[in-house]
Amino acid sequence: MLGTLEVATVVLVGLMVGVEFSVVFVMNRVIDALPEDSAQQAHAHGGRMLGAVMPVWYIGSLVLVAVWAVAGRHDPDPGTSLLVTAAALLVLSVIMSLLLLVPINNRNKTWTPENRPADWREQLDRWARYHYGRLALITAAFILLAAARG
Repeated sequence: MLGTLEVATVVLVGLMVGVEFSVVFVMNRVIDALPEDSAQQAHAHGGRMLGAVMPVWYIGSLVLVAVWAVAGRHDPDPGTSLLVTAAALLVLSVIMSLLLLVPINNRNKTWTPENRPADWREQLDRWARYHYGRLALITAAFILLAAARG
């Protein structure tokens, strides 16, 4: 049972990293190549769509790591420190999301070409910079989880 939990956790976090990687290195570049109004509308739509899914994914991943750590606490395997570190990185990513990314996303998802602020691109650029940091955190957590599993 513990093995299944471990695999499910690594896969779930790995998929989350893949989605966030795709946002940074594929989707944002595709969207930013669109004409200004279309780009802004696509960012707003992406913010609404992913803004609804990703909180569940981030919290769910953190919960699975915590369950894995508790379920395997009697295992003499040295992977426990890797799990704790991965969990700490995921907690940091959630805190970073709540403090830095979510406020920008909450504004972005309500913008239209008619009501967007003059600095909308700068705000989205700031979001992207924060997102790079968050991606680094969850990627490191994923690597640690894979190492703990391995």
